[in-house]
Amino acid sequence: MILLISDLHLEEQRPDITRAFLQFLQDRATVCEALYILGDFFEVWVGDDDISPYQQSIAAALRALSDRGTRIYLMHGNRDFMLGQAFCQQAGCQLLNDPCVVEFNGERVLLMHGDSLCTSDVGYMRMRKLLRNPLSMWVLHHLSLTKRRQLGRKLRNESKSKTHHKAAHITDITPAEIPKIMTKYGVYRLIHGHTHRPAIHPLEVNGQLAQRIVLGDWDKQGWALQIDANGYQQAPFKL
Repeated sequence: MILLISDLHLEEQRPDITRAFLQFLQDRATVCEALYILGDFFEVWVGDDDISPYQQSIAAALRALSDRGTRIYLMHGNRDFMLGQAFCQQAGCQLLNDPCVVEFNGERVLLMHGDSLCTSDVGYMRMRKLLRNPLSMWVLHHLSLTKRRQLGRKLRNESKSKTHHKAAHITDITPAEIPKIMTKYGVYRLIHGHTHRPAIHPLEVNGQLAQRIVLGDWDKQGWALQIDANGYQQAPFKL
């Protein structure tokens, strides 16, 4: 069995989500072969040199699961794209590229966080390109912690304000991007998060049936996609 989750936005201010995640690790995740976390695991992350006691407790819980034999994979989201190898080593997980092709039940599947598919949000895409530029990343990592924390708060507040005023179709995936990215990677199943719109979308790619699975965010309830011999099942659960 394999489990996929995303968009937990973990932070001390949401102890209900934290408790639910720790319980999830102790219950469902202990019997799974692998756990994939597809971005926005933390609400904000300004660098591996700024790991708080709270974040260390999350890393310790992941490490405990890893030590029991579950493979853990972590992908960057738009809120925690500065997560690095130091955290992954501490947490016992492997950092995945975005996009990334894996194999589930003998099938090639494309995993993404999903924000790079929101091409209609021109302002966000421009900011994303700027922040993910290697030179920008170098500069960010060399800013003082105080500056990075200030920038993190500023970007988070601006993101929440702008998203609130944007039309739903702007902040969602651009439909035309789906067949293009799936064709590029030669897959007929795509799994991503980011949009907080959990669903399973049937579609057609190059004349063949395909599927896009959108993972749910953890807010009013938790979500997990389970992959086993019976296929793909996504379901919510109480926090």
